[in-house]
Amino acid sequence: MTDPTPIRRTVTLGAVTLDDVAREAGVSLATASRALNGSTRKVADSYRERVEAAAARLGYTANLSAQATARGTSAIIALLVADIADPYFGLIAAGVARGADEAGLVVTVAITERDPAREVRLVRALRGQRPRGLILAASRNTAGEDAGLARELEQLSATGGRVVALGAGVTGARSLILDNRAGAEALATALVERGYRRAVVLAAAEGTITSDARLDGFANGFVTAGGDEPRVYRGRFTRESGHEMMTRALADGIEPGTVVFGISDVVAIGAMSALRSAGRAPGEDIALAGFDDIPTGRDVTPALTTVRVPLEEVGYQAFRAAIDPEWTPNDDTLRLEVLVRASTPALTSAEPSPAVAAPHA
Repeated sequence: MTDPTPIRRTVTLGAVTLDDVAREAGVSLATASRALNGSTRKVADSYRERVEAAAARLGYTANLSAQATARGTSAIIALLVADIADPYFGLIAAGVARGADEAGLVVTVAITERDPAREVRLVRALRGQRPRGLILAASRNTAGEDAGLARELEQLSATGGRVVALGAGVTGARSLILDNRAGAEALATALVERGYRRAVVLAAAEGTITSDARLDGFANGFVTAGGDEPRVYRGRFTRESGHEMMTRALADGIEPGTVVFGISDVVAIGAMSALRSAGRAPGEDIALAGFDDIPTGRDVTPALTTVRVPLEEVGYQAFRAAIDPEWTPNDDTLRLEVLVRASTPALTSAEPSPAVAAPHA
């Protein structure tokens, strides 16, 4: 028995064009373009479905370069991070990707390795893609904005791309501000309430804005609440650096009952490994705390006391800032919260709440 419904088969040699899709769908070129290229002019669902089905049959892929030339920007959001292996940046990237998926855009991720010259080169290369937005998520430095980076960002903005920065200090960018100082201060206060009077801080290099804010907030909160001035070691925002700084601190001597604050959870987890290697007991004779609340910090033993940063929401808001003309920050979703866990057992009978909201600026 013959199937009465004919199956239309189209064989196209070479690259499939939008003209091919329009002919296959039986619509005008303008309708096909509006259906596939995200036009603000609405296309009837029946036509859109026909065009999309035709594009799928032919294997049509939109020419992003041509779209960018026509529109001024492409369907790309560029995200610059310091280290994609760091869960901090991975969670931010997840939030950006969620927003991009909702908007039908594509995320391009580039890694700066915290090298200002590399960051400038990457922004210059990304400008060629004419991204709809560029999100700078890597830690900034107090040395000031690089003149080369400022020029590249200005030129990107001139072609229609919007620049978003996590933190202040980038000229012409929309900024998402996390109150790292207040979060660290609240953590220090909670630790003193638990009986700690001696502290060691494992920080990044001086001049790294995020690290300096967390260090300053912690030191101020610890001393104000009745603790001693913390001892500070400098390194990087990596697990390996946390291990190395903790090893140095142990060589200098650390008394039982001291709390070690890693400037990030990744640093604190590296310090935890160094403590075990030295035969010390994390959470027993030496307490540990971090910052960020990455998932690994909840799974290690003992679970890590930390300050929760809503990293996926940060990424999502950064994406919205990149594409929404009337964007305003939703500060309520960016609140930081102290989470007290087993790595900082109470040294006194006082038992504060296991979750303390950080002061909100």
